Amino acid sequence: MTEDTIFAPASGAPPSGVAVVRLSGPGAGEALAALASCGVPEPRRATLAEIRDGLGGPVLDRGLVLWFPGPRSFTGEDVAELHLHGGRAVVAAVLTALGRRPGLRLAEPGEFSRRAFLAGKLDLTAVEGLADLVAAETEAQRRQALRQMEGGLARLYDGWRDRLVRALAHLEASIDFADEEVPDGLAAAAREAAAALAQEIAGHLADGHRGERLRTGFRMAILGPPNAGKSSLLNRLARRDAAIVSERAGTTRDVIEVHLDLGGYPVVAVDTAGLREAADEIEREGVTRARAQAAGADLRLVVLDGADLPALDPAALDLVDGTALVLVNKADLLTDPATVPASVAGRPVFAVSARTGAGLDGLLAALEGEVRDRFGGAGDAVLTRARHREALEGAVDHLDRAAAGTAPELLAEDLRLAARALGRITGRVDVEDLLDVIFRDFCIGK
Repeated sequence: MTEDTIFAPASGAPPSGVAVVRLSGPGAGEALAALASCGVPEPRRATLAEIRDGLGGPVLDRGLVLWFPGPRSFTGEDVAELHLHGGRAVVAAVLTALGRRPGLRLAEPGEFSRRAFLAGKLDLTAVEGLADLVAAETEAQRRQALRQMEGGLARLYDGWRDRLVRALAHLEASIDFADEEVPDGLAAAAREAAAALAQEIAGHLADGHRGERLRTGFRMAILGPPNAGKSSLLNRLARRDAAIVSERAGTTRDVIEVHLDLGGYPVVAVDTAGLREAADEIEREGVTRARAQAAGADLRLVVLDGADLPALDPAALDLVDGTALVLVNKADLLTDPATVPASVAGRPVFAVSARTGAGLDGLLAALEGEVRDRFGGAGDAVLTRARHREALEGAVDHLDRAAAGTAPELLAEDLRLAARALGRITGRVDVEDLLDVIFRDFCIGK
């Protein structure tokens, strides 16, 4: 595939118990023979060896070596792996020894995966799934990434593309061989296929952006009047002092984000400035940002001050809608728990104490239920990136035109463009301009 051979650490940053250095390319075998005392071992069999700085050089470490001759390897090329002790000095010495060898160079970020794509080992959706799997922080993210890496999206999109190509082939046969004996009604059948596929793709697009939100995190804005205990609640949820807590009103001036794992789902909890008439320009900006967070949040956690009961803050009540949960904080200070309303604007009310932790178990259970319901119903094939959505929307536009078209030649062109849009998602066609964008976010060694 390429003339040069690349190498890089394929494991986490040292120090660690074990560090893996990977090589890929035509010179991998020669480099392995030069560094490992066992030479090139039997394929796919871990072999203990001394790792030296070239033949006759000093011993750098003692570890396991593996050999994966192409094309039966991750990249499709000859691949070697050195499993070393994970000290910084060990890894640095081995990398220096490799860098001195002719024809070898340090890999660029994502270059191993890029070579796997170019060799046909992975399609683009699988590559993106691999990147998500490496970055996954919660169980739900891991499951989604693994499904995508194993071909959940590719099978769906390739199936749609194959149907389009088949309809296009029949239609072009009727155009090119109009004087021959070809079945009647091929144009009508192609229009019917286009309409049916446009409906399927539109249904796939109407997913509430579940896949994208699962990758980036479900956003939960904590809102309410000053001194209601929003920052204390955030610290309770984060189990650390993420926000400054003070009895002085207006302490929070900016947006503070904390990443949580609720029932295996990623949630970004956002603490905001108290909603009131701002005392100065800085607080005014904080209130503006709080309202912006409220508008863009997947869930609003509206916190009310239990000390104000039975009155309720009108500015906070304006934020209660179908995406909100209502909290009455400082439940430990309530003299009459009966003053806590059962619901506000049709949404349940939770009495909690951010100071003592009372009521938080019930709140967390409700939050997990809300998040699970928003992410629920996702099948094996879930949209995870804006570029997928853009390509599918383009395909639907072409299919809608095809379904409404009359001239067979124009119908064929719209089918061809729709198939091309689907092919760009998996990397079957015209993706050179996308490769740098997709691979640049990978870490070196992957």
